[in-house]
Amino acid sequence: MATDTENKLQKMLALQTQGAVCLAAWLERAKISRDLQAYYRRSGWLTAIGRGAFIRPHDTVGWQGGLYALQQQASLPIHVGALTALSMTGFAHYVRMGSEQVFLFAPPKTPYPAWFKSHDWNTSIQLVRTSILPDKLGLTDFEEKTFSIRISGPERAIFECLFLSPDAIDIVECAHVMEGLTTLRPRLVQQLLEQCTSIKVKRLFLYLASRAGHSWLKRLDRGKVTLGSGDRTITKGGAYIAEFAITVPKELVQP
Repeated sequence: MATDTENKLQKMLALQTQGAVCLAAWLERAKISRDLQAYYRRSGWLTAIGRGAFIRPHDTVGWQGGLYALQQQASLPIHVGALTALSMTGFAHYVRMGSEQVFLFAPPKTPYPAWFKSHDWNTSIQLVRTSILPDKLGLTDFEEKTFSIRISGPERAIFECLFLSPDAIDIVECAHVMEGLTTLRPRLVQQLLEQCTSIKVKRLFLYLASRAGHSWLKRLDRGKVTLGSGDRTITKGGAYIAEFAITVPKELVQP
């Protein structure tokens, strides 16, 4: 007859998701004590990648598997956003990935666990804490091989790109991305425009969408969108767009 420890080992193995991190606190809630976790670690059934974070021995786990644990086990409202989300869903084919920066977004004051922050994920990861958009609006599930993670849909992701421009993401690159966003959902875009708290982002979004000539733009009610007052300078010495009271790089207006 199997011992209680053996039964719990089988339970733990069943709980673990291949390619993902397993958190100590989550295992403890599943009645696998810290002492038992330490025993499994010494016995080679768990491999620690940081304080309170484990993977299967010899398993290959990327940042996506770490984010899965943050979302599903730690219940943290952190999601993939901006160019990273657009690239994952095929809306920015030319965007450089691999060793390039991964953008994660979260509300202000969201904890950022040390094990995730300090682990070498083989890529640069930036957590952006902001409240410019409602926490859950415009998010979708992205299927990895053995699990899914929450990411921004294209509508929200382009807003996040514009929030990061021009410092972290070049505005001209944002314009190129916008040109490919021909199938955005007008109802969701309307919600994002009405609830976004950044005047800069809303003005840039409407300008770049107008520049791209997207048909869905005609279905928006701009009268419900607050665009504030006064000018906004995105690029010093650029071209002034009177309709949206913004100054953008000259290459965006030159024929």
